[in-house]
Amino acid sequence: MQKYLVEFIGTFFLVLVVGLSVIEPGGAGVMAPLAIGATLMVMVYAGGHLSGGHYNPAVTLAVFLRGKCAAKDVAPYMIAQVLGGVIAALLTGFNKSGASVVAASPDVVKALLNEVLFTFALCYVVLNTATSSKNAGNSYYGLAIGFTVVVGAYAGGAISGGAYNPAVACGITVMGLSTVSNIWIFLVGNFVGGALAAWVYKMVNPDEK
Repeated sequence: MQKYLVEFIGTFFLVLVVGLSVIEPGGAGVMAPLAIGATLMVMVYAGGHLSGGHYNPAVTLAVFLRGKCAAKDVAPYMIAQVLGGVIAALLTGFNKSGASVVAASPDVVKALLNEVLFTFALCYVVLNTATSSKNAGNSYYGLAIGFTVVVGAYAGGAISGGAYNPAVACGITVMGLSTVSNIWIFLVGNFVGGALAAWVYKMVNPDEK
């Protein structure tokens, strides 16, 4: 139960910062990706030793396929993450009540490709920095993971919305930043990206068990 609570808390604050820093008035403007990446970084450091600090169903899938997450934890992790994201979105709506929010209308093919690529990058970094025995005990894993999100948000945010995380996708849908009809783009793109990252990790690290 402890680790599920940690996953809820980390995802809650990640999605809360997404909403508060993106939605105007009072948003962070061009600094929003830094705020979001920094939040993920500190939450990974805060909870990594307890739950692994996934805060992302796609990361949980990748870590499971890599063999570092027990099958019994996969569904509870994902439920805790999505629940944290949705509650954060509702709180964002309360804090930003009256704000004019317009849902994005991305090009489906470009958005799907973008979500696959940067979710792959995020999960690949997680697997290599936080689960590899070759990097065991390092102190930079949280920074690497957080800045991967910063990179993805700056590079691809305008293309797809830059979720790279099904829990974030649920959150931005509840906030009205994305439409319900487009949530499949994130779900498919994120889970495919996570699965690909696990496959590539195992291919390039055949000695890792």
